[in-house]
Amino acid sequence: EEKAKRKSEIEKLEKETIDLQSQRFGRNGDYFMKRQELIKPIQDRIYTAMKKVAKADGYTFVFDKANQSNLIYADKDADISNRILEEMGITKE
Repeated sequence: EEKAKRKSEIEKLEKETIDLQSQRFGRNGDYFMKRQELIKPIQDRIYTAMKKVAKADGYTFVFDKANQSNLIYADKDADISNRILEEMGITKE
């Protein structure tokens, strides 16, 4: 009986731990929501600057080189990262 009681307590604590992890770090958890709240304005600003630079320079496509896409090769002269930073008022040192 004592063994069953302890097992039940352990299972309860494990469930509470999993629930807390999900609440804090899950897809709709506190961490994810706060991260979205902080990052979204920055992402929107980058996207706006990128779109403006791409249109001004006549680009049809802009690839995210950090995203490990299927882009096998790109000439470094095609990299518009610094132009986007300039558009955002950020100077690269």
